[in-house]
Amino acid sequence: MSTSRPRMSSSAPADRIELMNTFVRIVEAGSLSAAATQMRTTQPTVSRRLQTLEKQLGIRLLRRSTHALKLTEDGERCFARARDLIADWQAFEADMRGDGEPEGTLRVMVPHAFGQQLLVKPLADYVREHPRVNVDWLLNDRHPDFIADGVDCAIHVGEVEDPGVVAIRLAEVPRIVAAAPSVLPKGKRAPQHASELATLPWLALRTYYRTELTLTRTRDGEQCRIPMHPRISTDSLYALRSAAVMGLGACVGSTWLLREDIDAGRLVQLVPDWHAAPLPCYLIYPYARLHSAKLKRFVEVIRKGWQDVV
Repeated sequence: MSTSRPRMSSSAPADRIELMNTFVRIVEAGSLSAAATQMRTTQPTVSRRLQTLEKQLGIRLLRRSTHALKLTEDGERCFARARDLIADWQAFEADMRGDGEPEGTLRVMVPHAFGQQLLVKPLADYVREHPRVNVDWLLNDRHPDFIADGVDCAIHVGEVEDPGVVAIRLAEVPRIVAAAPSVLPKGKRAPQHASELATLPWLALRTYYRTELTLTRTRDGEQCRIPMHPRISTDSLYALRSAAVMGLGACVGSTWLLREDIDAGRLVQLVPDWHAAPLPCYLIYPYARLHSAKLKRFVEVIRKGWQDVV
């Protein structure tokens, strides 16, 4: 019985998985010729692979006689380990091709408002469907640096200008004008034309508008540019909504975020026939020849779930 630890030759070729797979096939098939038939190759090729593996490991794996093959003690240990290694490798390959069971950690960068509210349900659907995946849900409004931030993908609002990423268009987010009832002049009718909004106090979402805003009338495409001197300028959609509810000024924001306050009477939609240009939303990730199963499944779930929330 050999008690020495198997050694891999420093000059071993890169096809160790193929050699181990051949060894397992020989044992399971019961002969070199049967293994060769299953693997659609020749018996000399199978024999050569077995000899190469034995040489690399420095141990004898099989005792061959005229009528039978018998595993050595080292061969029995090697056979058990080889089956596990091949199974792990096949699972790894499947995951890298994207057709295996998703597992591991998926790191996603999401804008604050979307990540805190709009996309939580699709996220919940994803982790329920794939219990072997953990998600790092990172809230940040800036464009990701995939290498420095170590993220797999990101939700991006606005047009994508980076040619080095895959950009999957998810939806367009409608934007409307709203203000608290107290912002409107008492005793006067509500503005009917977008040009009348210029006299109101304004709040700016500096990510998309700062000192002027262009609105478009739905029925005929007429455009109106509104200059403004915002009382508050912020990069937070939630801060914008809160300031609007407090009556600090009119704002333009995503319909999905303002709708609840409008329905409750805390905000009023102004000039309903006019709207700001909708914002395109993308799921982006770096180009690669292959992508993991966890990323592919996330893309599928987000694309499906987005339609239910915007």
